[in-house]
Amino acid sequence: MLEIRHLRTLSALRSAGSLVRAAQLLNLTQSALSHQIKLLEDRYGSPLFERKSVPIGFTATGARLLRLADTLLPEIEQAERDVARLSQGDQGQLRVALECHTCFDWLMPVMDEFRKRWPDVEIDLVSGFHSEPAELLRAGNADLVIGSDYSADFATFPLFRFEILVVMALKHRLQAQRRLQAADFEGETLITYPVPEARIDLIREVLRPAGIGFERRTAELTVAILQLVASRRGLAALPNWAIKNYVDYDYVSARPIGEQGLWSDLFVSVPEALREKAYVLDFVNVIREQCAATLDGIKLLS
Repeated sequence: MLEIRHLRTLSALRSAGSLVRAAQLLNLTQSALSHQIKLLEDRYGSPLFERKSVPIGFTATGARLLRLADTLLPEIEQAERDVARLSQGDQGQLRVALECHTCFDWLMPVMDEFRKRWPDVEIDLVSGFHSEPAELLRAGNADLVIGSDYSADFATFPLFRFEILVVMALKHRLQAQRRLQAADFEGETLITYPVPEARIDLIREVLRPAGIGFERRTAELTVAILQLVASRRGLAALPNWAIKNYVDYDYVSARPIGEQGLWSDLFVSVPEALREKAYVLDFVNVIREQCAATLDGIKLLS
């Protein structure tokens, strides 16, 4: 029998663009997702999509089921929100604090989509960047924090894992290397946001443990950091999504760090009183859905 979860699977495949990312979005293992798809294909006697096409290309059967998903899923999701409003109320406030400077790159579209779904929930950004955003939650000055740290004092929802890449000017002396190691940074200038060193993954996880000496320069805006890098004022370490367009257009070059890469995780944290609020859960879902569809190279956390 065709079920709602099957329609959600097809919708996730289309938005995520691959089996791996769709499985992450649905909180399934890849084998469980593949099994579910095989059962559907056996039922209809036809493949639902082309296995080797990038992005995924759906067959006539898959496309017809997707049209059904596009008709039914929005109605189901709207009904679920309406029921939540009836039981919890439809008004609230989300004051969002960011630890992650580059989160602005994807947060604005997320907030726009959230406002469409929850027009009576007031959502706003707490001004400025905060090296210890959890303190804002404790003080009651924020309702939701997006950052790399989480505390047992709060309800925490995992978002995604992303790779941090070293950004350098074109024809930099390190550009010929496939990957950079700690020793490569000796004597270099590292351009960072104006946050404590303990909040900078490259410094905390790579450079300090190896005893590497470096200079540090700060800038508040991502575009300012990239301009300094391009003009050979130093190196930077930034999330893959923040630099993709600049690398694609040959403004700067980027390399991974270490044999396994340098990865960081993002979480949403809220006070325990907001853990079950439908609009909080939906905000987290919107982030995961939008980022899975638009950010290359991330891995959704389960």
